[in-house]
Amino acid sequence: MTKKIKIMTVFGTRPEAIKMAPIILEMKKRNQEFEPITVVTGQHKEMLDQVLEIFSITPDFNLNIMKDAQTLSDITTNVITKLDNVIEETKPDVILVHGDTTSTFAASVSAFYHKVMLGHVEAGLRTFNKYSPYPEEMNRQLTDVLADLYFAPTKLSEENLVKENHKKENIVITGNTAIDALNETISRNYHHSVLQDIDSNHRIILLTMHRRENQGDPMIETFNAIKNVLNNHNDVDVVYPVHLSPVVQKAAHEIFDEVKRVHLIDPLDVLDFHNMASRSYFIMTDSGGVQEEAPSLEKPVLVLRESTERPEGVDAGTLKLVGTDQKNVEQEMNLLLDNTDIYNKMAKAKNPYGDGKAAKYILDEIANRFNGDK
Repeated sequence: MTKKIKIMTVFGTRPEAIKMAPIILEMKKRNQEFEPITVVTGQHKEMLDQVLEIFSITPDFNLNIMKDAQTLSDITTNVITKLDNVIEETKPDVILVHGDTTSTFAASVSAFYHKVMLGHVEAGLRTFNKYSPYPEEMNRQLTDVLADLYFAPTKLSEENLVKENHKKENIVITGNTAIDALNETISRNYHHSVLQDIDSNHRIILLTMHRRENQGDPMIETFNAIKNVLNNHNDVDVVYPVHLSPVVQKAAHEIFDEVKRVHLIDPLDVLDFHNMASRSYFIMTDSGGVQEEAPSLEKPVLVLRESTERPEGVDAGTLKLVGTDQKNVEQEMNLLLDNTDIYNKMAKAKNPYGDGKAAKYILDEIANRFNGDK
């Protein structure tokens, strides 16, 4: 019998967990080929635990680095230090990291220090602006410098990697595991208490906004734009799962507490979020993952950023970069609410992010490497 391939997955935030869960679940199905080792850093402890419970994933190791007011330096050094013993104890054949978080970058450094093969899931995304998104853009670029295998979600991601002199034979286009996750979570019979407070004839805008570069004036301008649009559209409600960051919480309550049709709710777990997104009219977000999920749900997305590392969605027409300027955000919201042709064009745009089998393609590639096919 062929020796099982020991694959360690390391992740620390809710978005990472959503996108790594399909890989862990696929490994469990293929338990004659793979031995999964699941390590969580705890970078976002409460939100991370929600996702793990939904996908019935129990970590083998929890680095438990979360602490109040932790800095990027705290996260980086604690992950590197605490991973030392875990890697030495388990001796994985491959370490898989995802995307662009600080946990991802730190785990990549640790893999390099221990000379363990590193696979980067969702490799090759770029804005080419080191401070947008911050610190994610450089986390992703530096991880790709250290990686041995690149699982690129799209052709453009592959092209970015080739331009940076990464070997094409080490790059595989897989689609995005976010689409795999949607297949596990969407339910026709879904219900959430906030839906009871919304007229069934109203259109729902789902809002997420929390990134560091948007905290402060950009957030205030965006929130004021939303308030103005609601004043002119009596059939629209906004559902805003507010990030746990005290800065975000303060801004949301200052602007929206007196706005009747803005519903501030606790952060949603992945099942709730995906189902709320599927029931929305359109989505406004500064998140990266939402930009990939929405095309599969046929939901237009207004991206509350000046740049995106996911331009495929912009090129396909399902995403639109609108920034955070109050006047521009109002204008773009009004276009989607008032112009059916513009709305339908975005809603029906082709999904550029894959067929929902990314986890299978990733594991197939790793199996081929270790079984001598490459």
